[in-house]
Amino acid sequence: MRKLAGLLGLRKHADRERRARLRLDTAGVAIYAVGDVHGCLDELLSLERAIVADGKDLPGRKLIIMLGDYVDRGPASSQVLDHLSAPPPAGFERICLAGNHEVMMLDYIDGRLGLAEWMGMGAASTLHSYGIDPERLNQVYRSGRQVDEVIRKAIPAAHVAFLRSMPILVEAPRFIFVHAGLRPELAIDQQSDDDLVLIRSDFYERVSLLRKYVVHGHTPVSEPEREGRRVNIDTGAVFGGRLTALRIWQDKGQYLTN
Repeated sequence: MRKLAGLLGLRKHADRERRARLRLDTAGVAIYAVGDVHGCLDELLSLERAIVADGKDLPGRKLIIMLGDYVDRGPASSQVLDHLSAPPPAGFERICLAGNHEVMMLDYIDGRLGLAEWMGMGAASTLHSYGIDPERLNQVYRSGRQVDEVIRKAIPAAHVAFLRSMPILVEAPRFIFVHAGLRPELAIDQQSDDDLVLIRSDFYERVSLLRKYVVHGHTPVSEPEREGRRVNIDTGAVFGGRLTALRIWQDKGQYLTN
């Protein structure tokens, strides 16, 4: 995992704050977990309408849990952050978890990551959503430092604060919601942030050890995928697939798509 984190531009940094892990009592709460958005605003708005319609007759609290990766690759990353940092639909609460692309974006903003590494993960579309043409900047400015200064100033402070505020995991009595997965053999407080936003094989190969259902994204699949207590709802919206939500109500699940 350390090697993979390096390849994806994520490395352990002493000055990167450990993100919050939330514990929620979800008794009587209808939960809608939503997979990777990646700048697909139209799909997100369509899925939200479906969630609102589905939840209108359900009693009690209704909570949307976004599983991370709101930016990069798709056409409207900035607009997705605008939308998710605004109030949720009437009658709903919303928690937005961090994914590896939010961690990477913030690492670039804070100077822990170079622009080339972020660009390698689809940042060009994110920059264009802020009205920034990175190729043009490289033609106009002589140094990479100047390019970085222009880009960092162009990203609204409200978006930066939103990226910083995102928790990394939600734990409920029977469920865990997280971007990529976790190490089943470790307690929640022992999980590293890098694992929670990047892990794959070390999670998939130990599914039998899971004590709770883990709802995650990060790895695109053509259809929602359940293996034991592992449920993957990243159905590749940015790659021509769909955006998927999993509704959990009275311990029963149902998928919704845009």
